[in-house]
Amino acid sequence: MGIVNVTPDSFSDGGEAFARDDAIQQGMDMIAQGAEIIDVGGESTRPGADAISEAEERSRIEPVIKALSDAGAVVSIDTRHASIMETAIKAGAKIVNDVTALEGDPRSLSVVAEAGVSLALMHMQGEPQTMQNNPHYEDVVLEVRNYLLKRIALCEEAGLRRQEIAIDPGIGFGKTVDHNLQLMNHLDEFTGLGSPVLLGVSRKSFISKLNNDEPPKERVAGSLSAALAGVARGAKIIRVHDVAETKQALTIWQSIETAD
Repeated sequence: MGIVNVTPDSFSDGGEAFARDDAIQQGMDMIAQGAEIIDVGGESTRPGADAISEAEERSRIEPVIKALSDAGAVVSIDTRHASIMETAIKAGAKIVNDVTALEGDPRSLSVVAEAGVSLALMHMQGEPQTMQNNPHYEDVVLEVRNYLLKRIALCEEAGLRRQEIAIDPGIGFGKTVDHNLQLMNHLDEFTGLGSPVLLGVSRKSFISKLNNDEPPKERVAGSLSAALAGVARGAKIIRVHDVAETKQALTIWQSIETAD
């Protein structure tokens, strides 16, 4: 899953694809590099990010999703707002990827259920503006797992199929470095729930905190290591900024794993 942030302020690549044509080209390049899904977002959810109006979010994502969908890409919309989900689905998005697990807007569940699209539910403790202010868990793996199970059950009650609901433990979203590492190491606790596991570790701050405080674009090697660790523990979808590098790493790793 390649990331296209149509934003001026995302933590890693803010501004790179803010212009419409740049975002479309970035998505097309990622498809050529091996991405199977393009995740388009118009609102930054980095720690401390400010909210924007839905009108602004809509104007950012709609033409990009339409262009990529018309070109044959499988597009997901990264949003927590029901009206943006509706716009994106109408423009061709086949997946809704919500960092609030459909809790951010009371209409979100009905929008997704009525449209019959696939879904990604993520765990986040708190809101983007405050989520990294002393996050606390008694047992982070158990609590995140139970939360996602409850959200899956709610979606199933609305008519969605578990196999069409990806679950994301939300690395970096209301978690300390230790919380992130525990979730990563015990990712297999999530893979038996009947839903594919989506993992987003690309360029995240825990990588630099464990190493030399590198800026986001210098965290590629750490991102690849984390992605491979996730796949080894059962992750089925890897959300990344660096598609070509991740594709190469996965190809070599899988070739070694399947060699006679």
